[in-house]
Amino acid sequence: MELVIQNFGPIKGAQIKFGDLTILIGTQASGKSLSLELFKLLIDKQHIISTLRNYNYILSKTDAKNILECYFGEGLSGLFKENTQVSWGGIPFSPQDLLKTIAKQKAFEMQKEAVFYVPAQRIFSIADGRPKNFMEFDISTPYVLRRFSETLRLFMQGGLGNPNVLFPLRNRLKGGVKNSINHTIFHDAKVVMDTTGEQRKMKLEVDNLKIPFMAWSAGQKEFMPLLLAIYCLSGPPTQVVNKEDYQWVIIEEPEMGLHPRAIQSVLLEIIELMQSGYKVIISTHSTTFLEFVWAFNQIQSLGEEPFKKALCELFDIRVNTSAAGLFDGLQKKSIKVHYAAPKKDKGVVFTDISTLDAFSDDVDISEWGGLSSFAGKSSEIVSRYGN
Repeated sequence: MELVIQNFGPIKGAQIKFGDLTILIGTQASGKSLSLELFKLLIDKQHIISTLRNYNYILSKTDAKNILECYFGEGLSGLFKENTQVSWGGIPFSPQDLLKTIAKQKAFEMQKEAVFYVPAQRIFSIADGRPKNFMEFDISTPYVLRRFSETLRLFMQGGLGNPNVLFPLRNRLKGGVKNSINHTIFHDAKVVMDTTGEQRKMKLEVDNLKIPFMAWSAGQKEFMPLLLAIYCLSGPPTQVVNKEDYQWVIIEEPEMGLHPRAIQSVLLEIIELMQSGYKVIISTHSTTFLEFVWAFNQIQSLGEEPFKKALCELFDIRVNTSAAGLFDGLQKKSIKVHYAAPKKDKGVVFTDISTLDAFSDDVDISEWGGLSSFAGKSSEIVSRYGN
């Protein structure tokens, strides 16, 4: 399946082919988030419209600008231009399709959601230590953040049953992943729900202290809503968030605030999501994910056992443990990498750089979309001037 975008916002052209894992890289404001939000709109338009109606948003049946601003944010309906062309799987899409959906859909008729979206601004969903209600955000906030926050709120209340301890939590993470997260992010601290105030709020329990959310480390604050999202998609199914409805998982900038070793823990969880059958899409500025893809490309042709052993060594996992099961069958998965970059007088263009071939004549491929260029330049300077 392929997403084709032409003349949408800053994006001049994109042909994004998806794998079991798809990675988008590029400079800030290069359209990565917009392309992912557009992707969700195409797939989940019926669910999005149902959700907005259920929260009493007044949706116009004659003007698509209304629904576009409810989704992308106030003032962003202009992302669609007269010459914008969008298609998914060869089927064209236009804002008029949203009006047709509104006209056909009965009020309060809820559709299934296929894309679980973890936005880059996820920290705002629990900024005061608790997931916020959808309606606590105004229309200037992208829909994906409002929906994400509401999903966490409902899941914690109904899916997890208002637990007193959020980490470590039984039955939601495999042992190897849980241990890795503990060692690299929480360091034996517990995440608990404090009930001494007027509202239940997350606190970090360590050394007989209960630390409020905004006093946590930057990495812990950024990781916590991602951890809750992972809980939604793993462990026993719940009626509140049916993980079996989802086919796609989008995670924007999963590395935010994290040390490289902690990013490896997140990568292990992404692999677990892939093994659970989800197609995962991430946007990132971290070389860690591309280093994994490069290594994956180099060893994919090995036999099954050498491939698994190599990944175990890469992630410091013992081959004879249950955690090594994360890599069973991973060899058959496909990984795609796309680079979004502004071209002179052409706007942003997406390029497939999945090979990450360091010897390619294409600089975008050989320098991994610019993520490895500084390291290469540093080595060159040291070899030239060093003793």
